[in-house]
Amino acid sequence: MLSRTVTPGQGEKTTSLNDGERNVRERTQILIAGGGPAGTTAATVLAQQGFDVVLLEKERFPRYHIGESLLPSLLPVLDIMGAREAVERHGFVRKNGAFYGWGGQEWALSFDEPGRPATHSFQVVRSEFDHLLLQHARHQGADVREETRVRHIAVPDGRATSASWSGDDGRAGDIDFTCLIDATGRAGLLGARQLRTRRVHDVFRNVAAWAYWRGAAAVPGAPEGAIGVFSLPRSGWFWAIPLHDGTLSVGLVTDKRSFHQARNDLGSVDALYHEALTRTPLLARMLEDAHQVSALTIESDYSYTSDTFCGPGYYLAGDAACFLDPLLSTGVHLAMYSGLLSAAAIATVLRGETDEATARRYYQTTYRRAYERLLILVGAFYRIHDGRDTYFRQAQRLSHRDQQGLRLHESFLNIITGTEDLDDAREHPVDLLYERLRRPLDEHHQHGLGGHGTSHLLPLPTTPDHAAAGLYLTLTPHPVLRPVPPPATTSA
Repeated sequence: MLSRTVTPGQGEKTTSLNDGERNVRERTQILIAGGGPAGTTAATVLAQQGFDVVLLEKERFPRYHIGESLLPSLLPVLDIMGAREAVERHGFVRKNGAFYGWGGQEWALSFDEPGRPATHSFQVVRSEFDHLLLQHARHQGADVREETRVRHIAVPDGRATSASWSGDDGRAGDIDFTCLIDATGRAGLLGARQLRTRRVHDVFRNVAAWAYWRGAAAVPGAPEGAIGVFSLPRSGWFWAIPLHDGTLSVGLVTDKRSFHQARNDLGSVDALYHEALTRTPLLARMLEDAHQVSALTIESDYSYTSDTFCGPGYYLAGDAACFLDPLLSTGVHLAMYSGLLSAAAIATVLRGETDEATARRYYQTTYRRAYERLLILVGAFYRIHDGRDTYFRQAQRLSHRDQQGLRLHESFLNIITGTEDLDDAREHPVDLLYERLRRPLDEHHQHGLGGHGTSHLLPLPTTPDHAAAGLYLTLTPHPVLRPVPPPATTSA
């Protein structure tokens, strides 16, 4: 482990604060702001390789967070981190699939189908899951400091070089770094607040309202531990997620206009929520003998992306870079996926195995590609199962402004369509993609996304076929980036 300077640097003076506390100036190789899944994934991967990592988290864990249903594609990342055993034995609900009651159809999806990255995932209490990952990062050698808020990132001449911080104990200081990972979530300390590179999409401007119930029945005919997703006639949908503490997380997602109109008509958000449940018969039957055990929580569920996911001296990871509608439960996946990729990029540069600009191009391309694929996939689900031509369904369509910001030819078209379609796709790429996604894959039913699921679109980019900027990800002995080998030559 490389040593860390914890005394004031040359020319710096110790400043006394209250009760003998002091300002300090430090230096580390990698500073990570934020202790959620993106930050802890990166911290773990880098600390395991012997790099000097400081992670600053503003809260004391465990702390509450939404985003409780995880995808099977996370399990390979947990394996890479060495954290899967701890998650497996914790007692979270084992998620073996999903159930959809959508647009008059009902179908179940099992994760044990061939070609999936794992046969199961988990429904997690996020306070406990995130705490497990934070503790794991600490045990792997990262210097994890809770109740320590990053206040500002210094970016002289466009390069991130240091951060100012303050602790709940009254201490404060500055820390210089070689590289920063901003994993501060939707708050977006660097990208959204300082650099102002965040751009909100016109699509998925919804509102979520959720509460917890006890005594609910299981979804009939669903795989054990499945998430339930139920469309709401005219104005949205519900999630239902069983948790190991015996509660069921039940959340309503609706567009802003419908939300505000219904709240005004019915007098309160509670009335809006319960009235919507009466219009979702299957979910209402599950809750017949249950009782609500928490107040409602409300959050605006905007979709956004940053113009750039990285720059000189910094990477944006997880929700700090981009955010997506929760329909397909992709938030934690994108967080841990980006944490892994940013750590691999940084490790490769610090080892002198590639230059910083190339590593940043790799990260920018690979992470944006993953986000855009999911953006299109969520939009396709809404369009394929639009039911009545309601305002809610119309509101989930990518606008022309949204489409102009996508790099569809790089990130999606060559996977879903053949190369012969590319010329036709240049004028109406999103329409062509949605048309292709209406056609189920072989041996899949004509419902849902017909097999066009997240596991097919988000493989870890570990082969030269998934290269970007001439690099691809290798996982052994540690995650780093490798150059694509030159094509083999044959002698005459």
